[in-house]
Amino acid sequence: MAAAAHEPRKKSDDGFWDTIKVIIQALLIAFAVRMFLYQPFNIPSASMYPTLKVGDYLFVSKLSYGYSKYSFNFGLNLFGTELFKFGPIPVEGRFVFPAEPKRGDVAVFKLPRDNETDYIKRVIGLPGDRVQVREGVVYINDQQVPRQRIADFVDQSGEGGGSPVPQYVETLPNGVSYNVLDRTPNGAADNTEVYTVPANHYFMMGDNRDNSLDSRYAQNAAGGGVGYVPYENFVGRADIIFFSIEPDAAFWQVWKWPTSIRWLRFFNLVN
Repeated sequence: MAAAAHEPRKKSDDGFWDTIKVIIQALLIAFAVRMFLYQPFNIPSASMYPTLKVGDYLFVSKLSYGYSKYSFNFGLNLFGTELFKFGPIPVEGRFVFPAEPKRGDVAVFKLPRDNETDYIKRVIGLPGDRVQVREGVVYINDQQVPRQRIADFVDQSGEGGGSPVPQYVETLPNGVSYNVLDRTPNGAADNTEVYTVPANHYFMMGDNRDNSLDSRYAQNAAGGGVGYVPYENFVGRADIIFFSIEPDAAFWQVWKWPTSIRWLRFFNLVN
């Protein structure tokens, strides 16, 4: 009878530890997914309008380009250890499942001048390409990238503050099309020199052409600019928007959700 009296407590203790184990397992799975597969990323600036807006939250696919020391948080350089010395031949710092970025990809990368700051831009130039901008029009290997004028972009709470912004559809040589904004053909980086992209580097541009610090601005002694982006600096490809909220509200401000959430952007693929 005495043993039976302790039975309910034992079952309660077992249930408690089972719950703890489930929570730990869930956290480990979430950590593994974030570390190796998909990392959340939020858009802090207007450089990728109209494709991506301030307040968009994305999933970035880390597997898209393979892994390098910049693929992991906390500065972990797993590939510099003895564990990976038997692995595949490295490609400019990328050791596992290397895959080259494609022209037109929207990608997150570590800013080359500090190798710490996350940037998100579109891949325009591949290694060996010659890239130039003339009066706002992009030329790749002396061939004009076609762009077609469409209806003005208007966003009451975002870029332009409700004022119409000239919008174009740009189509890259591989057929990838997307919308870009360009207020004037004589902006700060609408007329450039010819850039020859070095081996294992990429030329990146924002879709908001007059409001994007990108590869058109070379790195300089003062610490500004982006320049060419090394392959090993790529973190992953932006795949899908999983949450979106107006710039005047934060993700954690749930009381603002009813009026600030942009429901129509949920689960949109990043083009």
